[in-house]
Amino acid sequence: MDWLEALVLGVVQGLTEFLPVSSSGHLQIFKEILGVEITKDLTFEIVVHAATVCSTLVVLRKEIGELLCGFFKFRWNDEMQYVLKIGVSMIPVAIVGFCFKEQVERIFGEGLGVVGVCLLLTAGLLAFAYYAKPRLKTRISFVDALVIGVAQACAVLPGLSRSGSTIATGILLGDNKEQVAKFSFLMVLVPILGEALLEAKDILTGEVATASVPVISLLVGFVAAFVSGYLACSWMLNLVRRGKLIWFALYCLVAGIGVLAYCLI
Repeated sequence: MDWLEALVLGVVQGLTEFLPVSSSGHLQIFKEILGVEITKDLTFEIVVHAATVCSTLVVLRKEIGELLCGFFKFRWNDEMQYVLKIGVSMIPVAIVGFCFKEQVERIFGEGLGVVGVCLLLTAGLLAFAYYAKPRLKTRISFVDALVIGVAQACAVLPGLSRSGSTIATGILLGDNKEQVAKFSFLMVLVPILGEALLEAKDILTGEVATASVPVISLLVGFVAAFVSGYLACSWMLNLVRRGKLIWFALYCLVAGIGVLAYCLI
């Protein structure tokens, strides 16, 4: 992978991490288009995902600061409950990460067929959430947080959008659109950072090879993902507030059909 390919993939990752169209699926698609092969090495994906985490920290710095200040008062206040709800939401993805990591990585090597099918599933979920008229709740409950976490755990499949799955699930549960969007972006911070740390450990112990991805490509990919992620995160919060998810459902439908047609050619 050269720096130009890393730039393209970094921009794709940053934009699609927050837009409900599946960042992992689009990375697979663009790798196919660019002819990039990184066998048994998810280092680049971890780096660009970490970049989008950093962009989230910048966009939601005010909300994160308020949560931390309230949490470290060590009282049963709204901030303490919110942080604990984020913790509850991470349980399903933690189980998948620790117990099924090898199986998940194997799926990423099974070609674009899985991506196409999962894009169609994303389209259906977004459309269902758009047309459903759920009761609006004043706040996300602990049960809601767990269910949204299950949606996030399912979205480890390439092509099944994490943000699309979690936001649509929250809307179907009756949660406020803007609140569930912020919760969706905040709940992914710890899992991605945790995965990055595990990847770093594997690199240091020699369990993962990094020769296939030059350092300059990793740096370019990180910067590209950070900048595009910052713009996409800010944009997505406004889009969810205005209820424009149906357009992403149509996009995922067309993209999914296109990918499956490509696989059949």
